Amino acid sequence: MPNSPDQARRNRRATATSVLTTAIEWYDYYLYGLVSGLVFGHVFFPASSATSGTLQSFAIFAVGFIARPAGAMLFGHFGDRLSRRTALISSTLCMGIPTFAVALVPGYETAGLAGAIILVVLRVVQGIGLGGQWAGAVLVSMETGQAKRRGFFASWAQVGSPLGLILANLAIIATLGVTGSDQFAEWSWRIPFIASAVLIGATLYIRAKVEEPRAEAPKSTANPLLVLLRGHWRQVLLAALTRTSEMAPFYIFTTFVITYGKNFLGLPENRVLNIVLFASVLSLVTIPLFGHLSDRWRRKRVYVVGALLTAVWSLAYFPLLDTGTTALIAVAVTVSLVLHDIQYGPQAALIAESFPPEVRYSGTALGSQLASIISGGPAPIIATALYGWTGSGLAIAGYLVLCSLIGAGAALLLRTGSSSTSAEVPAPVSLRRRS
Repeated sequence: MPNSPDQARRNRRATATSVLTTAIEWYDYYLYGLVSGLVFGHVFFPASSATSGTLQSFAIFAVGFIARPAGAMLFGHFGDRLSRRTALISSTLCMGIPTFAVALVPGYETAGLAGAIILVVLRVVQGIGLGGQWAGAVLVSMETGQAKRRGFFASWAQVGSPLGLILANLAIIATLGVTGSDQFAEWSWRIPFIASAVLIGATLYIRAKVEEPRAEAPKSTANPLLVLLRGHWRQVLLAALTRTSEMAPFYIFTTFVITYGKNFLGLPENRVLNIVLFASVLSLVTIPLFGHLSDRWRRKRVYVVGALLTAVWSLAYFPLLDTGTTALIAVAVTVSLVLHDIQYGPQAALIAESFPPEVRYSGTALGSQLASIISGGPAPIIATALYGWTGSGLAIAGYLVLCSLIGAGAALLLRTGSSSTSAEVPAPVSLRRRS
């Protein structure tokens, strides 16, 4: 049956909210990753070599990933016990305030290693906020939309990721264009972080308009996290491993590639940044497209095909980059992100459907964010180390092939039985309120 006008408005509002709020928060996160690869080694670790300084900068970048599961548990609890909206607004503050504060952190020449220590603290708080944000954005859109189109509606929260990357790249490109590379390395890298103050206010305003999705299961007096770990720990682990084929390649394709182009190939920063920007624009279309196709062709099938194609393309990716030819680099980056999107489009619904409604926020958040420790945070570090040891991008390609195969295998084992998004889904007996 077609949606009523009121339900259609709810769908549009939930979809727009998911896109915009995740875009703003991913802007914050990508901004740190990009600036980390470009200048943080110079600013906070000037005594180190280029490779060592990059490794140290990416290590601080990885700290935020390690903190994500803590955010998943914290905001998952509030999202399952209280409301999606409460969890979303709270996670905004955890993301936005530390991002602005990065602009104020003193460099090594001013404060020595204290600057790096402050960065670590800010990354922990920022990671906690992002750990709870993704699941909330996914569920607000998926639970509000039509049950038969869960893949499509959930994928719109994923669209915020490339949109945030576009905003972060534009901020860096504009700052580089106005101040130049030398001034960017010295001080103007702080400008995009200062500008995030405007985005913090916009995010809070948008999220205040979020309508709570209809209740899906009776509220429980039980602790959602304990219920999740007792009855669904295998699903949590499989969800984390499923993201390996998507998350590790993505941070290589979008964050590490900037460092690879500048430090290892000697290319101007803007060249690779512009290519990543173009490819990210294409993702605004391909992500919801593959989310839609997963509703028709089955999510697992689409996801596994994307993982296997990513494995194959990884073998061609670095040889194309190593040519130093702009056109071939553009082909490498663009194709890599399209293949990534084959997984990223259906991924949100695939993981969310793996958990029953009463622990869906906790399960979706924790399962997805454990992947941050397994594959997301370590990816740029591993890639940098592999290149430092071998001097070849093919070693990194082998790492991506391994990640892709792990993700494909885990996706095949993942049970996706939580298909209902209606309030009529009964909670398990152990979770129902006792009269």
